[in-house]
This record gives sequence, C-alpha cells and structure tokens, in this order.
Amino acid sequence: MADAPFVARPAAPLAHRVPDLGALELLLAVARLGSLGRAARELGITQPAASSRIRAMERLLGVALVDRSPRGSRLTDAGSLVTDWARRVVEAAEAFDAGARALRGRRDSRLRVAASMTIAEYLLPGWLIALHRARPDTAVSLQAGNSAAVAARVLAHESDLGFVEGPEAPEGLDSAVIGHDRLVVIVAPGHPWARRRGPIDARELAATPLILREPGSGTRQVLDAGLAPYGGVAEPLLELASTTALKAAAVSGAGPCVLSELAVGEELAARRLVRVAVEGVRLRRDLRAVWPAGTRPAGPARDLLTLTRGALD
Repeated sequence: MADAPFVARPAAPLAHRVPDLGALELLLAVARLGSLGRAARELGITQPAASSRIRAMERLLGVALVDRSPRGSRLTDAGSLVTDWARRVVEAAEAFDAGARALRGRRDSRLRVAASMTIAEYLLPGWLIALHRARPDTAVSLQAGNSAAVAARVLAHESDLGFVEGPEAPEGLDSAVIGHDRLVVIVAPGHPWARRRGPIDARELAATPLILREPGSGTRQVLDAGLAPYGGVAEPLLELASTTALKAAAVSGAGPCVLSELAVGEELAARRLVRVAVEGVRLRRDLRAVWPAGTRPAGPARDLLTLTRGALD
C-alpha cells in the first residue's frame, strides 16, 4: 500500500504565534528595571496582570523567560534572547507609529472642499469659520460649481468632501443628508405673476420660459424632476451659472426665475423680488455631503461633516 502523500498543514496566522506588542514592551521593561513589579507600575498595569501576561507569553513560546525571586526578576537565557528580538519588534512598531502620525499630520494639514453654488455662497462660510476655530492649523481650499461638477471632483479624489443638492446621491459616492432647502419661483414686482392672488399650477410653470440654472446644477435637477409629469420645463428664457446673475436678471424684469430660498431672502425682504406661490409640484430638495463610496470622512473632513449636521439641525 503506497504511503499517503505528505500534505503540509498551513501555519497558524502570525498573530497567533507571536506575542502581542504589549507583552513585548513588558518584557523589555522587566529586563531594564530588574523587577516585574516596577515594570508593571511603569506600564500602568497591576502586578498580577503583568505576571499573567508573562506566563501567557511563556506558554505561547514554550520556554521560560523570567526567573522570579524575592530579590527581583531575572531573565533566563531564553528570555535574554527573546528580549533582543522584542527590542527590534518594538523599534519597528515605533517607526510604524511615527510614520502613521506623519501621515495623519499631512492629511490634517489641509482640507479640499467642493460645493454647489448655493451651499458655497450661503452655508459654507459659516461652517468654515467654525472649523477654523476647531482646527486653526488646517488650510482649506474651496472649489464651487454645480452639483455634477462637485461629484466629478470627489470621484476623481480632487476634493476630500463635497456638498451637493438634488434628489439623490450621485453614483459612486456615499452621502449623508445634512439639511433641506426649498426652491422658490420669484419675479420682479412689475411682473403679472406678482399681482396674482392665487398660486400658479405646475402645468403653467412647466409651460412658461424661465430664467434657470444650467443642466447639472442641483436646482435644475429638482425642477426637471418636479415638472417631468407635466412635460418638463419649457425652453429656458435664460440659462445662467451664477446665482447673482440669476437674481439680477429677475430683478430687471426679464422673467420668472427659480432659485433656492436661501439665496433670495434679502431681495424678498426689500421687495426687489416677489415670491410666487406654486401648487402641484414638490420643490423641496435635500442638501447632501458626499465622499467616495466605501470610505469614511476622516480628520478635518469628518469634523466639517459633524459641524454641518449640527448647524442645520
């Protein structure tokens, strides 16, 4: 009968065969101080816990490491050899820790933010002031654009955190809803809609040429989705990429405009613009923080995300 072929058993994972870093640090302290009790005090653990850790390490390695006596603790020959190895492991761990701290420091020294125009103009300044108080040494750069451009920057890892408006998170990004906004229809005081007693309906809004943000903006996405059941938006009267330009066009009487409620507070209060009631269409939208899918914001990005949630709550 032929011998069965030899099959090597896979070795247990290294973590199950090598003492943990805490045990190695304890052994080095015993070697340096000559006392298990003094080593325990230096590391902030009890002597029974230190004794238990040494015994567990001896069982794992299969050799005695420390001779204990009333006069103190002395390393065995095997213990001296293991201590030499332990010193190299601990030194490597210290180098690893120093490198990790340097990486965190480099990460925490800057924050690249991308935000949609509305959020960049009306919400981010306050958030960034609060972040500067918490992290005065972090340099922040801000890129403003429409929601599609913001998503592209975050997907390309050109921004650490993005803020967009719209009905859902862009593909490839994880998100958190940080607040809500509402779109409003505004006109100059001389426009016929400013004198209407009742609201306009969604069908009339859809059929009217409007002053609008460009495709890809969060404002346009919400309006397109809301008016889709009524044939979608009519051919725009004007398409502008700037909130300031949109408001100026509306104030001039060029036509009705759809903008964020956040952007027109001063103009409505001063009666330079008039808000027109609309029925039959949902113009509420989510404000979202976004970041690459499968990751989590860390360092300054995490802190800014926390600040945004607190501010809008």
